[in-house]
Amino acid sequence: MAKTMTTSSKKFERIRDQFSGKRVLVAFSGGVDSTVLAHIAHNSAAETILLTVDSITFPRTELEASMRVAEELGIKIEIIQVDELSNKDLVSNPKDRCYHCKKELASVWLDTAKKLGMDIVVDGTNASDMNDYRPGAKALKEAGVISPFREFGITKDEIRIYAREVELSVADRPSMACLSSRFPYGTEITEDRVRRVDKVESDVKAIFSIECVRARFHGDVVRIEVGREERQKLFDVDKLDKLHALAKDAGFKYVAFDVLGYRTGAMNEVLDPVTRQLE
Repeated sequence: MAKTMTTSSKKFERIRDQFSGKRVLVAFSGGVDSTVLAHIAHNSAAETILLTVDSITFPRTELEASMRVAEELGIKIEIIQVDELSNKDLVSNPKDRCYHCKKELASVWLDTAKKLGMDIVVDGTNASDMNDYRPGAKALKEAGVISPFREFGITKDEIRIYAREVELSVADRPSMACLSSRFPYGTEITEDRVRRVDKVESDVKAIFSIECVRARFHGDVVRIEVGREERQKLFDVDKLDKLHALAKDAGFKYVAFDVLGYRTGAMNEVLDPVTRQLE
């Protein structure tokens, strides 16, 4: 991790300047965005601590990954449990669900930062994220959480290039979103339903050796999205039969595959253009 950064150097240098001399708390998921942010902070801030929130909507595999990546980075990690499903504004799943979720998370992050004596809280929202409907970004900004990648116009591609140049293990790791994003707006989010989609996603990964998957909840039907370059892995009838049986055990009557594969914000495709542009 000692290699010299060369790509988009001026943008990343601005983040280093922003962190210099400060005690930085990084909202950490173990994905490429927060990992790169943590790497920059670790090499420029006076002190860096990672904070991961353990909740029902955060897949177990992601929690394990965040702890593993924190160890690779050599940075202290704090894990705090949050009961997100106690928030009625999240459970009812309105169009601005992400706003209410991030508002609550930001409160947890900031309270933790205060207790630990940290100066700023940062998260990995990037410039590419803003091409989709992201009400959560508005909540973070209102709360005072800093999003350096968004602020300095750094895209997902630039972040991945940085990660490759400094040889981070997560450089090509697929994007992940909380499990609440698997439910159409207006569909109630319950612990049982979250566990069901989480189970199906884990089964798809295990059966087909797929890295990127989303199990979208549609009542009796679970709609599977996989990475576009991984779609050909699905065409194995024996494996499909096995998945059907496991999905049935998880409480679904039918399994459907989205022929387009995974794309960011698939559940936002039903929104009108005006809503999609709101931040």
